[in-house]
Amino acid sequence: MPVNPRTDPVVTTAQGSVRGLRQGATTAFLNIPYAAPPRGAARFAPPRPHAPWDGVRDATTPGPTAPQSPRTLGSVDMSPYFGSGWSRGEDHLTVNVWTPADTDGGLPVMVFVHGGGFVAGSTRAALYDGSAFARDGVVLVTLNYRLGIGGFLDLPGAPANRGLLDVVAALRWVRDNIAAFGGAPHNVTLFGQSAGATVVGGVLADPGAAGLFHRAIVQSGNGLGAFTTEQAARVTGAAARFLGVEPHADAFAEIPDDRLVEAAAALTGTDLRTTTHHDPCSGSAPSAWSSTPSPPRPSPRAAAPTSTCSSAPTRRREPLPGPGGRVRRLDRRGRRRPRRAGASRSGPARRRVPPEPSGAAPGELRSAVMGDALFGAGSRALADAHAGRSGAATFGYEFAWRSRALDGELGAAHTVELPFVFDRTRLPRLHGPHALLGPDRPPADLARRVHGAWIRFAATGDPGWDPYDPVRRATMRVDADWTQVDDPRGEELRAWERPPGTRGEVAPPGTRGGRERFPRQRHGARRFRRPRCRLAPGRAPVGWRFRCSGGPSCPCRPSVAGHAPCASGRRTWPTCGCGRYGT
Repeated sequence: MPVNPRTDPVVTTAQGSVRGLRQGATTAFLNIPYAAPPRGAARFAPPRPHAPWDGVRDATTPGPTAPQSPRTLGSVDMSPYFGSGWSRGEDHLTVNVWTPADTDGGLPVMVFVHGGGFVAGSTRAALYDGSAFARDGVVLVTLNYRLGIGGFLDLPGAPANRGLLDVVAALRWVRDNIAAFGGAPHNVTLFGQSAGATVVGGVLADPGAAGLFHRAIVQSGNGLGAFTTEQAARVTGAAARFLGVEPHADAFAEIPDDRLVEAAAALTGTDLRTTTHHDPCSGSAPSAWSSTPSPPRPSPRAAAPTSTCSSAPTRRREPLPGPGGRVRRLDRRGRRRPRRAGASRSGPARRRVPPEPSGAAPGELRSAVMGDALFGAGSRALADAHAGRSGAATFGYEFAWRSRALDGELGAAHTVELPFVFDRTRLPRLHGPHALLGPDRPPADLARRVHGAWIRFAATGDPGWDPYDPVRRATMRVDADWTQVDDPRGEELRAWERPPGTRGEVAPPGTRGGRERFPRQRHGARRFRRPRCRLAPGRAPVGWRFRCSGGPSCPCRPSVAGHAPCASGRRTWPTCGCGRYGT
């Protein structure tokens, strides 16, 4: 039904009526429960429906947030991003809704999942005011979800990734109730940033979310961030030892929230290196969470109709979070050794650092490696997987406008795009020498264009530039001037595709025009061109062994695996008959 245009509009949901607050041409409904309060043992259980209420519930003031510790990033003022911290209260699984004050319904819906390293953040952050979306004809929903140990610690006796289950429950609430706020339940875009973007990638792969949303935007997420079972168990064991309890949901259910928050902070620096996997947090994140590992491939059920827009970070210099959220600043001489910048000693950064670009300081190179380790490689993997498998359109972008904060050193850093997405660049706390956008005013129309592209994608599935595919990788570079580029920094990002244990080899070549192109290489005075396997399924050429990366559904069904040395002793990369590169 249409929203009541009175000063204090009342909307009826499946659980009861709520009264919002009209603000000019928009109306806000705050702190509406989408699931029951996670108290006691329920903190480690799947979300449950909220009980109905009588009368009209006040939805004009912000509500409580998930338990969390204070979060800072050195001298950068991140309060517009993290909000006021922990606002206590058990009934924190809630949504905020912004909608035009006068609407006949059928509007596109956008559902935002906040970031914060899986341990911080909430709908109370000033950046996430949805008035600009409602002003421009979109129903915006923001949501809280369980964080830290309650949301993502992998515990025997509890379902994995409970915070992700909360997001799916919020999407069900949207399906059942958003028409009452003027939205179209058949046109829902799920978008998130940082940890929230990684959650969005997980929801893309979750069959339980099939039909609940129709498009997705992944802003600096990581499609390769899931922990292995061994890594998740290591974090769980560290938390149990800190709390002095058994590593089981029943034991953790007896621990109060304050102690769980303390334990989460104490997990900083947990060594996640294993004999087969590097640290997906690259040794920098104070949150070592989650999960049953899953490949960065969308579920055929969940993602077949889902268009996706995914980000890729630019080469940039940015503050890097250290223990407790502190920033490890780098001088221009890069006094921290870049070789250890991106990961644990067994991780890819040590052996895959690309050649230092002309004029780049070691510290800048370190930040570039960190950006790729935490966001770039995973974003590219997710975009490639979605474009190659989902059957729906995929679009790529990178945000390149550079903030002049921290004496010009912040640059196009993590989170800088959010004020432009929400059209909140005029927020006073975003401006200053230590504020996110720096002392200078951004280009006058940049927020309008970015915000408009997000709305256009939500409404039509097309943000306004060419689709992305795993061959061309068309990407819109967003700056004062917008430029579409193909496969930005492709050589660097391909380095992250090499399997652990390989050293010095050239990454698998790309394709062009539907055909693989194998660059000629010189070994001494001899030239050769790498062969392409065109043999029958299950066969390999003499002297070569390979494994197809196409998975069990690949028609070639190869039966052998490994690599064979070429004349120089280096390993080489043949392909199988299905056209996919062997690994």
